[in-house]
Amino acid sequence: MNSINFRTDLASERRDIYQKANHLENEIDGIESTKEDINENIKVERVKITNENGEKAIGKPMGNYITIDVKNLKIAQEDEIQKAAETLSNELKSVIDIHIDKQGEVLVVGLGNIYVTPDSLGPKVINEIEVTRHIINYLPQYVEEGTRMVSAISPGVLGTTGIETVEILKGIVDNINPKLVIVIDALASRSIERISSTVQLSDTGIVPGAGVGNTRSEISKNTLGIPVVAIGIPTVVETAVLVNDCLDLFIQKLQDEAKSNDYLNQLKEEDNYQEIKEVLLPKDYNLIVTPKEIDDLIENMTEIVATGINQSL
Repeated sequence: MNSINFRTDLASERRDIYQKANHLENEIDGIESTKEDINENIKVERVKITNENGEKAIGKPMGNYITIDVKNLKIAQEDEIQKAAETLSNELKSVIDIHIDKQGEVLVVGLGNIYVTPDSLGPKVINEIEVTRHIINYLPQYVEEGTRMVSAISPGVLGTTGIETVEILKGIVDNINPKLVIVIDALASRSIERISSTVQLSDTGIVPGAGVGNTRSEISKNTLGIPVVAIGIPTVVETAVLVNDCLDLFIQKLQDEAKSNDYLNQLKEEDNYQEIKEVLLPKDYNLIVTPKEIDDLIENMTEIVATGINQSL
């Protein structure tokens, strides 16, 4: 792991932070990336980590990381939500197809705590997943031939179950033998504007709690023995991120008012997250924060993710 404290789960953000910290103009060795604009509100960035150097640079395992950004999600109309879901579905299909065939059984897992709004996305999506395993097993005459088996579970959180999520999932995987697991989880970000307006897809699994310094056992091919596709949505940032972003905006305002000087320019060029965090930590002020519209954002994101998964399967 690189010595940079990324404090973000997003591969694209980690790559940007690494490039900024090391003053790199070009792409990092071991990382390939492409960008695509779906429309004026939806953008897709694909980051592929191809070797150990890329792994070490941004502290993420080799594999595919796809970031879908949806602007103005809190005021998005139904057609925009559907377009975002379709985009997610297309990207998810292409990732799933790398790992299993069209009939391969899939287990969908919603991580998080349904009683804590920013952490409720996973369980809420599970309620909307079109499960087919029980129908194929018990009422096959009602199912079209070739329908993929899909099962879904929300295993709860360690604090209420006393069981590590990966332990629960190992038991399920060993018993029902799916070919692939899709895991949905809330993430931490290093940018306010990404809150509940970004979806990250990856085929390298997930380490629950890593983005907020509460690391749990990883859920991946290493631990479950089958491919794990993770769908993560940032729903929280730290206070230090908030202050750093606000400081940038404040400096921009001073510069726009022609109050610029060399010091302010230098301040804006630097990432002040670490310094701000060091000031906040001793007083326990480095809170994990979420926007006041989080309920609406989670509802919209639930629809996007659930529809995207259902369409792709």
